[in-house]
Amino acid sequence: MDLDWEKLVKRYVWHDERTPYFTRVAHLTRRQVHYEIFAYALFMGVLFGVISIATLPSWSSLYAFSVCCAAILLGTTRHPAAALWCALAPLAALGYFALYGFHPGLEIADKVLLTAVVLAGLLYSPRLVAVARAA
Repeated sequence: MDLDWEKLVKRYVWHDERTPYFTRVAHLTRRQVHYEIFAYALFMGVLFGVISIATLPSWSSLYAFSVCCAAILLGTTRHPAAALWCALAPLAALGYFALYGFHPGLEIADKVLLTAVVLAGLLYSPRLVAVARAA
């Protein structure tokens, strides 16, 4: 049995219409904009919804809930202000890490991974706002 890995990856992981993350914003179709904003809004809504519940009762829970609400608004209205609020969340996370540090139970590798994920989100943020403005 011969597996065609390229075809499997193309079929299940990468799809030109549904995962257009390397397509310039100016070249995106309306459908691609919809898929990209939907995926981001779903990810941010679930992530910050869980964070808001997990950090109850604190001010960070209120902020996480506001990001969750902005993600829902972004997914439904595609408004650039909601995209900007969501795009600032990685910057807020870095500020939180700088002011309060990490959980004491985390190892160095966990801290590096968490910081790398937040930095990746920060690098993606300008694209998100540009995609929302193009919608």
